Amino acid sequence: MPQTDAVVVLTTVASTEEAVALVRALLERRLIACGTVMPAARSLYRWEGKLADEHEVVVLLKTRASRVDSLALAFRELHPYKVPELLALPVAAGTEKYLGWIASETTLALT
Repeated sequence: MPQTDAVVVLTTVASTEEAVALVRALLERRLIACGTVMPAARSLYRWEGKLADEHEVVVLLKTRASRVDSLALAFRELHPYKVPELLALPVAAGTEKYLGWIASETTLALT
């Protein structure tokens, strides 16, 4: 399998509507090739000294490592959370056609 600079970026938001709006905006800017919205997650974490237990929507964003900085800038404007999760996980390998599609969809990014 070919080497790649593809990454999967994880983030969470409070609702499916917020997730879809975020993914659409990122697609319009060509910062991602695809966003997968996964509702019905439950996140437990410590926030401002208290334990939080929240229902959230997980969003998987497929892009390239070279777009992560621009994605972080877009999150400042578009993401509804004060401290949004943005974890970029490297993709070790994938099919040539899918990796090529990710690259072609994010080549002309509008930052």
